[in-house]
Amino acid sequence: MPPEKITAYLLDTEHENGRGKALFFIHFGFSMAQWEVLAAAIIRHAQEHEVVKQETTRFGTRYVVEGALQTPNQQAPQVRVVWFIPKDMQQPRLATAYPLEES
Repeated sequence: MPPEKITAYLLDTEHENGRGKALFFIHFGFSMAQWEVLAAAIIRHAQEHEVVKQETTRFGTRYVVEGALQTPNQQAPQVRVVWFIPKDMQQPRLATAYPLEES
């Protein structure tokens, strides 16, 4: 997972599209100074939860994983993490992560 996906997007309060996500993750104890903690939590999330949706496009396959995310402040908010595997690759890449809306 490229560090920039975490530092310049998911934890960047100045990012146009990532600001709300950053505020969410920071609220649960993640920080820019220790961005690796969020990266590890997202990887662990993928290992612990099932794929709830898979979509194949001409560019590759998108996988959606939903479930509780372990956080530094010991809470476990429900999040959706989207992974993408381009057609010419085998390794998944993080597309985005965000809180699930409460029903």
